[in-house]
Order: sequence, then C-alpha cells, then structure tokens
Amino acid sequence: MTNRAHEQAGGTSTPPDPVPGGRPGAPGLVADDSAGNTVVLDDTITIPDDARDLVSIDLDVTGMTCASCASRIQKRLNKVDGVEAAVNYATNKAHVTAPAATRPEALIEVVRDAGYDASLPTPDTDSDELASADADSIRRRLIVAAIISVPVMVVAMVTPLQFPGWQWASLVAATPVLFWCGWGFHKATWTNLKHGSASMDTLISVGTISAYLWSVYCLVFGSAGMIGMRHEFSFALSHHDALGSVYFEAACGTITFILLGRLIEARSRREAGSALRELLKLGAKRVRLLDDDGTEHTEPIEALTVGQQFVVRPGEKIASDGVVTAGEAAIDTRVITGESVPVEVGPGDRVVGATLNTNSRLVVRATAVGSDTQLSQIATLVEQAQTSKSNAQRLADRIAGVFVPVVIVLALVALVAWLIAGAGISFAITAAVSVLIISCPCALGLATPTALLAGTGRGAQLGIVIRGPEALERAKTIDTVVMDKTGTLTKGEMAVQHVVVAPATDGRKDVGTDAVLRRVATLEAGSEHPIAEAIVAFAEQAGVEPEAADDFQIIPGLGVRATVAGQASLAGNAALMEREELVVPAELVAAAHSAADEGATVVFVAWQAAVRGLVTVSDEIADTSQRAIELFHRMGLRTVMLTGDNERAARHIAAQVGIDEVHAQVLPQQKLEVVTRLQSGDAGQGVPGLEGGSDGSGRQASGQQGRQEHRVAMIGDGVNDAAALAGADLGISMGSGTDAAIAASDLTLMRHDLVLAVDAIRLARATLGTIRGNLFWAFFYNVCAIPIAAFGLLNPMIAGAAMAFSSVFVVTNSLRLRRFRPTPEVARS
Repeated sequence: MTNRAHEQAGGTSTPPDPVPGGRPGAPGLVADDSAGNTVVLDDTITIPDDARDLVSIDLDVTGMTCASCASRIQKRLNKVDGVEAAVNYATNKAHVTAPAATRPEALIEVVRDAGYDASLPTPDTDSDELASADADSIRRRLIVAAIISVPVMVVAMVTPLQFPGWQWASLVAATPVLFWCGWGFHKATWTNLKHGSASMDTLISVGTISAYLWSVYCLVFGSAGMIGMRHEFSFALSHHDALGSVYFEAACGTITFILLGRLIEARSRREAGSALRELLKLGAKRVRLLDDDGTEHTEPIEALTVGQQFVVRPGEKIASDGVVTAGEAAIDTRVITGESVPVEVGPGDRVVGATLNTNSRLVVRATAVGSDTQLSQIATLVEQAQTSKSNAQRLADRIAGVFVPVVIVLALVALVAWLIAGAGISFAITAAVSVLIISCPCALGLATPTALLAGTGRGAQLGIVIRGPEALERAKTIDTVVMDKTGTLTKGEMAVQHVVVAPATDGRKDVGTDAVLRRVATLEAGSEHPIAEAIVAFAEQAGVEPEAADDFQIIPGLGVRATVAGQASLAGNAALMEREELVVPAELVAAAHSAADEGATVVFVAWQAAVRGLVTVSDEIADTSQRAIELFHRMGLRTVMLTGDNERAARHIAAQVGIDEVHAQVLPQQKLEVVTRLQSGDAGQGVPGLEGGSDGSGRQASGQQGRQEHRVAMIGDGVNDAAALAGADLGISMGSGTDAAIAASDLTLMRHDLVLAVDAIRLARATLGTIRGNLFWAFFYNVCAIPIAAFGLLNPMIAGAAMAFSSVFVVTNSLRLRRFRPTPEVARS
C-alpha cells in the first residue's frame, strides 16, 4: 500500500543564481544591458524583460524595535522595481522575491538606507541565540534601571525622605538610567527623525530627555540646586518659582517601566520564531550512503544528492524524499500525514523524509534533497503563513505615529502661548515640559505586555499557553473551529476494540475468546508493527500469556506466520486469508465489514487450516472530545474535521462526536489550502484531491454554506498540521503533539483535553478585552491630561506622578485576569 502523500510528494525547481559582477556597495540594483554591459539601476529604472526571472532572497534584519520598523523596511524594499518583500518582525527576517539580476548587496543597502542593518543568512547563524542575546541585553538594562530608579522615585515623592543634596544625588543616579539603560530609545528616535517618522520611542526619548535637561537647568540656574531644597506638593504651576523643582523621577520611572514592557515583548518574539526551527529539527541529520560496490558509510545529510542511494535501518528516520529500490517495511508517517496506521512500502513506492522506518531495512534513491523536500516545503508554508499574521501591538505604534508629532506640537504651542501671554520663560518652559512628561506613553507601552503577562500566567495555571497578542485578536472573531482527527479528537494510539470468535461448525468446539487472543498475541509478539504492539499490550492487560512460537516469518503487507504448539498459524488481513485459501466464516465477514465502516483495522487469526477469529484495532476517541464539540456549538462555533485519514474512519469519528463538516484524505499542503478557502468563502472547492466537504453523516456540505467567509481556528498536534495552524486565524495545538505544531500555534493546550480549548478561547478573549481597555484608558488619560498641563494647571512633578499612576492603573487592571475562572461545564477537579 502506498501513501497518497508519497505519490504526490515533489520538489520545486532551484531558482537561478543572481547575476554576478557589479560594483561592490553600489546603491542600485545590477543588471546586464543588451550589449552585455553591467549597469546600475536606481529605484525608478525598469529592469529589462530578459532579466525578469525571479529569485527568492532571505535577509537577516537587525535593529527593529517595533512592528512599525518592519513595516517601514518592507515599504522601502517594495519601492524597488520588481521587488516584493515581506518583513517578519517576529523572526527578524525579510523574504524578498526579486528579478534574477538583483544583487543581495543592493537589497541590504536599501535596508541600511532605511536606518537598519541586514545580512545574508549563514549556516552558522543561530537566530535563537541572537534573540536570546537581545532579551539578555534588555534584562541587564532593566535590572540596572530598577535598582537605581526605585530610590530616586521614592525620595522624590516622599518629602520626609528628601535629605540635604538629594536633588544632586538624583542627577548622578538618573544619568546612567537615561543615557545607558534608555540608549535604545534614543537611538531609535534618532533613526526615525533622520527618515522623517516617529514612533513610541520618540515620545519616550523626547519626554525623558526634556525632563532630565529641564531638571539640570533648574539645578544650575534656579533655586532647585540649593542644598536643603524640598519638593512642595502642588498641583498647579507657580509663576514665582518655576525653577524650584526637579523631575528626574519622571525620567527614571518612564525608562524602567518601558524596559519592562520591552523585555516581555522580546521573550514573546523569541518564542514566535521557533516554529521553523522545530520543523527542520525533525529531519535526519546524517545519512547512510550506499556505494555502487555495496559498502555503506555515514555522512552528514548535506552530502546527499539527488539520485544517490541510501540505507534506512529499522528505527531510523528516512533521510530525504525518495523511491524505495530494495526492501519492504512499515513506515510511520504520522509526523507528515497524521496517519495513525503505518504504511507498508516496497520497491517503487515513494517515501518522505523525516518519517520513521519501524521494522525492516530499506534502500532508497533520493528524489529531492534540501529545500525541495516535503518537510522543507511545509516549513516554507509555515513561514509564509506567519509572515502574513497581523500584530495587535501595531495599533499602539500606528497611533503613536500620529500622537507623537501632535504632542510635540502641543508642547511648542503651550510654550509660545505662555510667552505671548507674558508668563515668563521659566513658566512657559515648565508648562511645555509638563505636556511632554504627562504624555509619555508609559501606560501605552505597558498596556499589551502586562495584560499578556497576567493572561498567560493564569493560562499556565489552567494548562493553556498563549503565544502572543496576535492570538487574542483572532480569538475574538472566530466562528469556525477546524480540527485534526488523529491525536486531537482521538488519542493517537492504536488499541484493541473487539475480539470476535468464529462460531463452532461441523461439530468443532468453540475455541473461546482467550484462545483467539492468546494465539494472535503469540504471533504478533515477534513483530514491531504498532498494530502488533497494541494486540500484545491488550493481551497482557487481559492476563493472557502468549505461547512459544517457532519459524516466525513476516509476510510484508499481509501479516505474520509461525508454528505454535506444533500448529501452523497465521495472523493478518483478508488478503492473507485469501492467499492461503482459507474460508472466512460469514459471521467474521460481517464483523469485519462493520469494523471497516468504523475505520478500524481487522486482523484475522487462523490455525489448523481454519479461521478461528478476528481482532479489531483502531485509534480511540479521546474522553473529552464529544463534550468539547458540544461546548463549541454552545459558543455558536461551527466545527470542521480536517484529516489525512481515510473517509470512512473520519465519518465514523465525526458522527460519534457531532462534527458538522468533514474533509478526509487531506495532504499537509491541502490542509492549509482548505483553511484558506474557508477563510475566503470557497471551502472544499478547487482543492486537488478533494471534491468538497461533507457533514458528519457523510453528506455533501451545502454549497451556500461553502460560500460564507469564516474566521477559522485550527486545532492540531502534528507536523502535518503546522502550516494550517500558522495559516489559520487562530492556531491551537495539543501539548501532547509535536514541538513543530506547538511552535506554529497561537494557543497551546498543555494536556490532551480538547475541552480545554473552550477555556483557551475564553481566556484569550478576556485578555484581549483587557488590552483594549488598557489602551483606551491610556489614551483617554492623555487626552484629558495634556490640556490641563498645557494650561499651566499641572506642574511637571505632578505630571510625572500622574504618568506613574496611569501605569499603576494599567498594571492593576491587567492583574484582574488572575481571577479568571473556567466555566462550570469545563471545570476540572
């Protein structure tokens, strides 16, 4: 039997190499003109038609601090003629499709012109280590800032603690916090200003530097520098001594709070980029090459080329996609296809890299290697799906892009207005600084990460992992839940369902259930096939001891034979019984047909030239699956099964648990395509190998229903689900599944409990509501407070305290998520 995934596995052609030559470091793109001369192209020149072949170029991008950075780089790259770019902030990578004449150095120069840096990926580059180094750098700066800032803020706010010269000590303490701990904000602000743009970093930098410089001015030229000076509590500005206060605590507090938010964000981004690494880890690292003279030698996987033969021993992963040239074996393909039953392969059958040879030696000829393998193509699908994901934090950056220049203009307007009104330079400058300080977006920077921290912390207690803010956005709008069968709705493990004994005929005595079970367990004890292991395990649990067997023989694709108690015995499928010319009793035929309708595998057992019984083996439905489907329906969500398993097994499972719609025999690439078509309103139409979905009873799904656009949540546990998990509006993986599926998902259930998905969606929605509430109150606070500061009714010290209060409010609001409780229907003891 050949798996359909094997039959349709194919590679992609290698794109042509970029045209060599050109001046090193040239700012434009390089191409050859019709005369063969190398010319430098600027962004406005059209590339000749003979250079229109496209290549894919990946770049590692550094220097991005927020999603708006990725958007800015992407816009600059897309301005180049013929170039289509997608910049992924989560993975710090740019995927560029460009004409073949494009030199990577030219694209790198475009990124550098935008104020960032880029380089070509190298085999030695470890993106996980780079992400960890970035988080470690933020952590070090945060620790230093917190140690210094807390005393500065406490002394500034509590008058009895203000010792003689405390303001000068605050200057000394605040300087490293501002210029070392907060250096990243100032650097990003300078980069933005050079390119005529602004972000949240701009307000942080301008507000903190303004508070610091104005405080220094008050120390040197005003009464604030006098030994014995103390802050007096006053809400409004005073016209007679505007130079009598310092505001170092506002600068220190802002830097510390924002660094905390950046650390949480950095950790989330580091995790978000792990899907591709986990996928590629599944592939074999070494290959056992077979020479023409029959000798074997082990080499790194990179040494394998198309057309070479390699050996796969029992228990080893298949090194690459290929065709079997010698040997027969059962291949565990669940990591690629999701099939729970191993696939029998022999000469001429296709096999897929990363699948597992369970029981016999194979010789395989490689047909695809490297990036052309099916595993690599799945990884590419995951990468493309992740690149298209929205990021909830872009909302804050987009608003900040308008908010920042508006605040700066308002501060200047307040300055000029008070000067014209004759209030004096000191009062006017202090009012302007108050506007800048109170508008520092500390609460805005904490709105998402603190809610995410509280929500993920509570989720961890319940066994739910939220991958990032994009999951929350998607959880709010989903109306359809798509789920894999094997390992999601089912346990993903083969188990014996029934033992059926043939009735006594011709005066023969009924052999009994124990006798049938003992004989089939004895025969299967010599096999490493998962079905055999399930039968042996079931016999052990039933207290049935296998007997001794001689002359054991595996019959590939059919079953096993051996001599037991001096009797020739067989265990296998119906084809084996037919080959041995054994008549299967009608009662067993009926039982086999019934089992097949339920998607179970049937193993007949025979001895003394008669079929004595059968055993049915299948993947069991998980205990909570039916309850989970009921709860999804209560939430108004439509349920869809998407599986690589056969249609009869899929329909049987769907009918048992109440699934609304079924798509069976779906390959990994088709899973993503079906999800995409559900999202666009064309589900089941135009997918190779699919004739459309059916409802749980097997009836064809409604055409009108298929034209509805859906917001899709995908639940899965295997590598075959990874691309669909990443491409769905919301990806939910089972924690018992593969690391690749977990890494590609938005929500992870840490135990195999599908009911937990209901609480995962509820918690995600609650966390999103908290984030939106935080963002609203953060901006509402600024909208109300900025005019008060501009009219001179709020001095900078109170502005700093108010800014700090807004942060405390955001944090307190986020902590309410710790009281989240599961619904009574889902609560677990």
